Amino acid sequence: MSDIRQERSVTGNGERVTAHCALRFAYCALRIAHLPYCPPVLTAIIWGLVQGLTEFLPVSSSAHLILVPALLDLDEPDLATTAVLHLGTLVALLWYYRRELIGMVRAPRSPHNRRMWMLLIVGTIPAAIIGLTLRDPIEIIFSEPWIVAVSLVITGLILVAAHRLRPGDRTVDDGTVSDAIVVGMAQAIALIPGISRSGMTMTAGLAQGMSRVESARLTFMLGIPAIAGAALLETVQVLDRGDFGPELLVGTVVAGISGYFAVSIFVKLIGRHGLLSYALYCILFGVIAYFLV
Repeated sequence: MSDIRQERSVTGNGERVTAHCALRFAYCALRIAHLPYCPPVLTAIIWGLVQGLTEFLPVSSSAHLILVPALLDLDEPDLATTAVLHLGTLVALLWYYRRELIGMVRAPRSPHNRRMWMLLIVGTIPAAIIGLTLRDPIEIIFSEPWIVAVSLVITGLILVAAHRLRPGDRTVDDGTVSDAIVVGMAQAIALIPGISRSGMTMTAGLAQGMSRVESARLTFMLGIPAIAGAALLETVQVLDRGDFGPELLVGTVVAGISGYFAVSIFVKLIGRHGLLSYALYCILFGVIAYFLV
């Protein structure tokens, strides 16, 4: 009994520490960004940190990139900034899963790799179709700050439900076409700003009977084509307009380093601590933002 109480205490402490760190980071970023004059390089660093730390945690990076400027009466990151931030987080994922990705390229016909290729291809199709056809209407309709705040609260409630799900013992190697479709549809829903992509896909994986660690693995592997597609579309537009400035390189590096840190820590903690701390953060931040924006 003492071991059980000790484990629960450790888990609870871990969740509180995670939430506390997230809130402290948000507070510090807001204070810095609200300086009378914020140099372009410092601005790029701030947005790099915001993107890198929130892209992979189930707290919606799109919500933070919309709500933080709204709360501080600042301009939202422009297209050039968003594009390079996506490139930074893409590099973080590629590096973190480099061994598995190299294996998939070298031996694509092995049973394990064929299963993973199937999951990635089928799981990417729903978001690709909806993103290419409805991206602009979605951003126009759902990018109002108060709507994003509501969406973030919805994300929190979904994470509460996901936290209460009993994790299964299925792995990615057990994945089926139906699993890929369910998780892919969840990823497509997350095109709505404020709905967390990682939160939705992890919830779908858990609902399909996967363990938390394996749900996170599938989530991040699916994130590679999703983030790559978004980065490609935005980068092409940026190059056409010639908006790429040298300070954005700093933001890219910051997003990549902080993104790699976020993935590493999340994968290590998710199996033990679950999603409750992230759910509470989304609900708290969403409620506060709703009444302030």
